[in-house]
Formats: sequence, C-alpha cells, structure tokens
Amino acid sequence: MSELFNTLGAWPHILQSEPWAAFKARWGWRRVDAPSGVSLIARTIRPLPFPILYAPKGPNIVWQDEGAREQTLSALENLARAHRALFVKIDPDVPAAQNAVRDALTRRGWRFSPEQIQYRNTFLLDLRPGEDDLLAGMKPKWRYNIRLAERKSIAVRLFAEDAGEHLAEFYALYAETAARDRFLIRPFAYYQDVWSDFLRRGMAALLLAYHEDTAIAGLMLFICGRRAWYFYGASSGAHRELMPNHLLQWRAIQQARALGCEVYDFWGAPDTIDESDPLWGVARFKAGFGAPLFEGLGAWDYAPSRARYGLYTRPEQ
Repeated sequence: MSELFNTLGAWPHILQSEPWAAFKARWGWRRVDAPSGVSLIARTIRPLPFPILYAPKGPNIVWQDEGAREQTLSALENLARAHRALFVKIDPDVPAAQNAVRDALTRRGWRFSPEQIQYRNTFLLDLRPGEDDLLAGMKPKWRYNIRLAERKSIAVRLFAEDAGEHLAEFYALYAETAARDRFLIRPFAYYQDVWSDFLRRGMAALLLAYHEDTAIAGLMLFICGRRAWYFYGASSGAHRELMPNHLLQWRAIQQARALGCEVYDFWGAPDTIDESDPLWGVARFKAGFGAPLFEGLGAWDYAPSRARYGLYTRPEQ
C-alpha cells in the first residue's frame, strides 16, 4: 500500500473534478481559471472585500517531481496576488512523511492552515486483491458481522441513475444520524443537487440496507478514476444488532471493485487515533475492514499579505 500512499496526490480526486466545481458554483462559490492539474474555486467572505481561493484536495500533480511542484505552486501564488486574495488554500493527498514537499511549501512561504476544511487523515483500502483476500484482511468480528447481516436477511439495494425518491429516503436516515451524533447537515436541496448530479453522470451510487422493506442504513459512494469514496453514511437507531452497516460497506467495496477502482477511501480519520477522540468509534469501524491509516500533509495556505491573513486567522479575544 505504501506505493499507493506516495502517488495518491497525482490521482484524479472527485473534489478536483469538473462536476464538483460546477456544483460548488451553484452554492456560493465561483470557478477560477487555474494551471493544469488544479481545479480552483473562490468566494468572498463578507465584510472583507478580499476573496479566498481553494483547491479542494488538490492540486493533483506528481508531488515528488520538483519541477512540476515548483511550477504549480508559483502559478497559485501568482493567482493569489492577481486576485488580491486573502489566501489560496491547498490540501493535496500527500503523506505527512514526504518532508521534501513540506520543506518546499515552508520555503516558499506557505503555512500549515489553522482551518483544515477536509479531513487530513483517512483509511484507505487497497482493492487490487481478490474478495477472499479482502475478507481475510478484515478483523474476524467484521467478517462475522457481514455473515450475520446476510443470515438475518438484510438486503442491500443499489441505485444508480434511477435513485429518484430513494434520495429522500436516504436523507431521512442522514438527518436522523445527524441528530443522534450531533453534527450539522445542510438542507435536502443541497444534497439532492450533488447526489442527483453525480448519480446521473455515473460518478456515484446509492446503497441502502433494508430490513423487511424498511431502509435502516445507507451510504453514497462516489467514483472518480481509480478511486471510490465513502462520503456520506447514515443509519437508523433501529435494528443495529443486525449489523447492516458492515454488510453495507462490504457491498460498497464490491461495487467499487466492479467499477474498476483500486482504492476505497473511507473518507476521514481523527488527527490522533486515540480512544478519547470523539471519532474513535468511527475510526475503529473503518479500520476493521483492513484499511491502513493514511496520515496526510493537511491543508496549507499562501497569503500575499501576511497582515490581512493575520486579521482573518486571529482568534477572537
């Protein structure tokens, strides 16, 4: 898996795709012309008159290539100055251990960002082995729970372009999950937009787990290039003892392999893997599928004016 970790920054990322930029442009952002390998969006944070520029999970370049790295960073710095931006933010999938990249960013005046919009760390499952090997790589309890859900007649249904009313069914589960786990979500219209658009493009799939024709868990799988992402997950408080989420993840992994993906990204892990972290239970669930932890470099900002950047990032007194 180490070779995948080191090259992941050059892989196409769903958040660097044209459809994602178009979606964000419908929800308060605008697109900015950028160099090759970079999808750049911008918005202005009122009352300040200066925009922020953002390359979500990008740039997608060969970060070990010094020439490509320097050229891309220079172009982004020039764009930040040309747009009189507060800063330009990047958060590529580069391992934290790649000191050459960290050193290059620091030397050029980039700073580790106090605002980490995306998860810095995640769990990545190598999909290239066969299904038997993938099952063997899971924790025994995870394999048992998958079989248990199958024995208890949990049925996972896959919806693609014809998801239709099932999007509302999934959102209801998502809202229930948000209320239970105390995280904020956006209105249905926001998710309906992105889910419908990517389903229509063949870049997403909705999977719902049913018990006696009632949806009790679901996830939205996104696909771009050789990678699949588990972005959105939801579950009911009912029938959790039937382990629908274990079977649901296994079916999503199988679907990702069927679509030719080589990596399944569980999307998100705590900065520190520790039992005291609120995300410990979620991290343990993801790691149980045999996915190693990917520790990323995180988001970095370049600010043309340090004074303006300091006003934006200064903590309230």
